[in-house]
Amino acid sequence: MEIDSLKARVPAAIYESLKQRGITKLTPPQAMAIEKGLLQGANIVVASPTASGKTLVAELACAMAILSKGKKAIYIAPMRALASEKFTDFKNDYPYIKSVLSIGDLDSEDKWLSGFQMMFFSTEKFDSLIRHGVDWLREVGCFVFDEVHMIGDISRGPTMELLITKLKHSTEAQTIALSATIGNAKELSEWMEAELVESDYRPVKLDKGIIHDGVFHYYEDGKEIKQHLMGESEIPEIRVVEDTLSRKKQALIFYSTRRSAEFGAVKIAKDVHKLLTEPEKAELKELGKKVSSVLDRPTEQCVKLGSLIEKGIAFHHAGLLSQQKTAVENAFKENKIKVICSTTTLGYGINMPAHTVLVRDITRFDGNYSEQIGINEVLQLFGRAGRPKYDTEGRAMLPSSTKYKIPDLKKKYITADPESINSSLGIAPVLRSHVLAFVSERFLNTAHSIATFMEGSLYGKQFGNKAYMEMVIGKILDDLERWEFVERMGDLYKATRLGERISELYIDPLSARLMLDAMKKVETGFDILLMLCNTLEMKPHVRAIKEAEERYSAYIAGGNEVPFYSYGDMNYADYDPVKVFSTAMFLEDWTNEVREAEIVKKYGSTPGALYTKLTNADWIIYSASELAGIIGIPKANIVKARVRLRYGIKEELLDLVRLEQVGRARARMLFNNGIKKAQEIPKNKEKVISLLGKEVAQKLFDQLE
Repeated sequence: MEIDSLKARVPAAIYESLKQRGITKLTPPQAMAIEKGLLQGANIVVASPTASGKTLVAELACAMAILSKGKKAIYIAPMRALASEKFTDFKNDYPYIKSVLSIGDLDSEDKWLSGFQMMFFSTEKFDSLIRHGVDWLREVGCFVFDEVHMIGDISRGPTMELLITKLKHSTEAQTIALSATIGNAKELSEWMEAELVESDYRPVKLDKGIIHDGVFHYYEDGKEIKQHLMGESEIPEIRVVEDTLSRKKQALIFYSTRRSAEFGAVKIAKDVHKLLTEPEKAELKELGKKVSSVLDRPTEQCVKLGSLIEKGIAFHHAGLLSQQKTAVENAFKENKIKVICSTTTLGYGINMPAHTVLVRDITRFDGNYSEQIGINEVLQLFGRAGRPKYDTEGRAMLPSSTKYKIPDLKKKYITADPESINSSLGIAPVLRSHVLAFVSERFLNTAHSIATFMEGSLYGKQFGNKAYMEMVIGKILDDLERWEFVERMGDLYKATRLGERISELYIDPLSARLMLDAMKKVETGFDILLMLCNTLEMKPHVRAIKEAEERYSAYIAGGNEVPFYSYGDMNYADYDPVKVFSTAMFLEDWTNEVREAEIVKKYGSTPGALYTKLTNADWIIYSASELAGIIGIPKANIVKARVRLRYGIKEELLDLVRLEQVGRARARMLFNNGIKKAQEIPKNKEKVISLLGKEVAQKLFDQLE
């Protein structure tokens, strides 16, 4: 379909935006969506491969709602990075539409958002806003749910599923759902009462197959084609890299663990480095230095990453700091870094395509047993191969250790149909937080009404066992009543003040109960850290180090009240109090001003994991202080612990970090030079200037005046 056919059907601003971006034709999925009523407000589910044009379908629906109907539009993504990327793209394409990104604070109504026309949220942030009772939802004309196949994910899926179910009941706004290819797209569209746009269109041809003994076996029209890869190595990933770089292309290699991704990058590095030009080496050397020095004192991981970047390769996983991830991603997009060895962090969300993708590991070990990953996950990773505007074809590969495994791999991953996605709502702990939210929002207030509502969910469509669901919900309501988060009056339930606040804080009710029990007994700062680390939100815990085992035994022997509880919850099936204790020590070291490099080495962790733990701990300790205020427990020690966690400081620096421009390092510098309180700064002006520099010192003087 030619883009000119839209000229009379959309506002001029939309047509001009498309023209300015050089879009002259619509892809088949885009044309099909328009034929099925996209521009007239029809609900649409688009199930098509990566780079097939799904985002433009959502963009047209949002822009039409805003420019043609005077409504707002909302874009919801399961990953923060994806929401951020889509916000940036939309803002560039429609600078005159007031757009905003909100993916942070989960305890705020954010009334200021009402002034925007286009809003981008993470799934949890949007759910949190609904819990806070925002009053502008009736002004929304279009909702977009990206990566809707994530409904099948136990951690992210239930919230997305319940949001869609709730919006079906409470709004007539257009709903657009975008998905990679899935096996039950028709079922999904029927549940959403939407038109289905299903297509296997890809703008770049994708050859999928298996590599063995230096030969790439792929398939076209049922026929096997053999492609001998250039290079000499017998190691599959090195051979793939040799061949890809000889074509002046880039490669993504996916591993099952962080350690494997790092080791893989080290193993391949010299083969990448020898193919770089001298100007590339010089540019990468500067980038490597920048990435390795993100922290004041680089960790071993920082140094390793920086040295690999200098060789034209990088690893990428959740253990990296956000600045490092961004630097690696941007350098790859700019063709500076030639190869990335990654966990599946790059398989979802942000647009990071390469010419060649190798899924190095198809087996994943979860700590108890190993299992092969599913076809949908492999297809998602394969979807990163083939870059529109750069390539006419892409390659997606699996390695085979023997030729006898090739037919099985082909059958399971290359020619197999996608799997269906299934709801995870039947798992009680997943549902617990949402049941409390239903009651707190005064949306539903009986076990029967909640079960009836659940009939409209994907879970209800797929399993249809209302009696079982009513039983599960009844058990959850019994727990919430026993924990004093809801009150029962006959068949009706009403949230207590405590229950309402827990729902607003967006924490698991079980975590809230654990903290409420513990905070009546905690005495020391370390007790508070133990209380935080015992919540579900602080999992997974760090490894149990030997020092933690010894301190734990001494702690128990000393008669301390240990805030460890288990209500028989399934999430605590693998509960290990020593790991909880070790995680509390992990945070304690940070508050004792131990440097990042030492902490991550001691606990076998990563800088990224440290800052993720600190972010989660800040959320949980804030929640603890809010709950303490409601039940009348003094919270001064909790607030003090929160400041120490935020800045990574000993108690003696608390007064100094009250000042803007003063963090962990500057506060310690001032203290060690005899300036121990903020009020002492104006009396020591020359010393402060010599320590911090004139500009920073002047800002401190201005604050104190």
